[in-house]
Amino acid sequence: MPDRKQSRRGFFGASAGATMAVASALADPPQAAAQAVGVKRGDLPDLTIKEVKVYVADISGFHRLNGGEPGEIVSIVTASGHEGNYTLGNRGPTPNWLEWAKPALVGKNVIDLLPSITATSGLKATFGFSGGQTAGRAGGGAGAGPAGGRGGAPGGQTMGYGLGTRGGGTWPNYYTSAAEICMWDILGKAVDRPIYKLLGGGKTRMMAYASSQHLPNVEDYVPDVLSAKEQGYKGYKIHPGGGQRKDGSSIPAYVGHIEEIKQVRKAVGDDFVLAHDPVQRYNLYEALKVGRVLDELDYAWFEDPIRTVDIDGLVELNRALDLPLHIGEFLFSISDFAEYIRRGALDVVRLIADNVGGISGSMRVGMLADAFNLECTPHNWGNPTDLAVHFHLELALPNAYWFEMPHPVTFVDRPYQPRFRIDKEGYVPAPTEPGLGYPIDRHELDKILKRIDV
Repeated sequence: MPDRKQSRRGFFGASAGATMAVASALADPPQAAAQAVGVKRGDLPDLTIKEVKVYVADISGFHRLNGGEPGEIVSIVTASGHEGNYTLGNRGPTPNWLEWAKPALVGKNVIDLLPSITATSGLKATFGFSGGQTAGRAGGGAGAGPAGGRGGAPGGQTMGYGLGTRGGGTWPNYYTSAAEICMWDILGKAVDRPIYKLLGGGKTRMMAYASSQHLPNVEDYVPDVLSAKEQGYKGYKIHPGGGQRKDGSSIPAYVGHIEEIKQVRKAVGDDFVLAHDPVQRYNLYEALKVGRVLDELDYAWFEDPIRTVDIDGLVELNRALDLPLHIGEFLFSISDFAEYIRRGALDVVRLIADNVGGISGSMRVGMLADAFNLECTPHNWGNPTDLAVHFHLELALPNAYWFEMPHPVTFVDRPYQPRFRIDKEGYVPAPTEPGLGYPIDRHELDKILKRIDV
């Protein structure tokens, strides 16, 4: 019996050439960079790391789409004067990043570090006979945060995710992820190429959909989606909020969400792409009720409907519904993604770069999805640097087709970086600047800078 679900991959087709280019770039990023500009690997600038520091900015006046962001911007500077940057605290706490970075990075060469600083294919979490989860392997070096912890967790505790990876330490590790992204930024700047080109990407733009905030009331969503459509977006994703009507007694949130789903479809017509992302808030019963309405109204996908750890529930839900399930924001290793694919717990692989080892780990996850003819949809939600990282992944992956644009897009804006905007056709144009492609304006950053930690 043929599978009743079919990904857009079946229509667009996989690119063997793109897959080979990505594999080559991940195996030896410096060699890929050298080849991109027609020079020998030994002719690259001196990429020995001479300094690490953190710019601490006052971002109290800006929207923080990831609420824990403290306003800390990592800087890694090489002997050649190339600087790579990334923002700390987007997903998990990274206290005392400099304490980790100085012994792990200074004096070492990007050429040596980048191919192996992160790994995401390590062991899955294990449980003892009592059901208690074991602690990860504590360790130093480039694979662990201070005290050997995962993303700042003391004592090497895994906090529910993964054991030691082949790169050492525990996972996920937001210390190494930040450093890895900075080093890709440096490598792109060293050869004057955007990162996605070093990864073999040939796209020049990505179609965008508007991704809503979690709005409080049922009545808030129709004006929001109409605003997005008027601006030129070709799709819209509901992040449901409280699910309550402005007037009247309280109702179950999922019931209000069903009203939103119906009202939004009626407002934009049958041809507009719509999706729904409750961020794991439903139980299985609620997800089935909501999902059947999404099927009826031809929504394009259902994202993170229930807790990701409930793999059996996802398998059951996926069998019951026609529309694709987008799952993966809360997975942290290739072995985890492989299991969800094997079990049929997802139709489209979703990822967050910070969680899976930065750019290299994300590309590995994307290639795993591609090997199974599945789409991969990196998560765009944060400040301009965060969006830039995921944009390069979308431009490089042969199985990525959408750019998620937080709506309203002004919530992303920072005065010290270029803005993200769609063009008149609803696309986001690829960056042309080297590295991450959205350079920090130091003059503007200095206006809100509190200090520089060194």
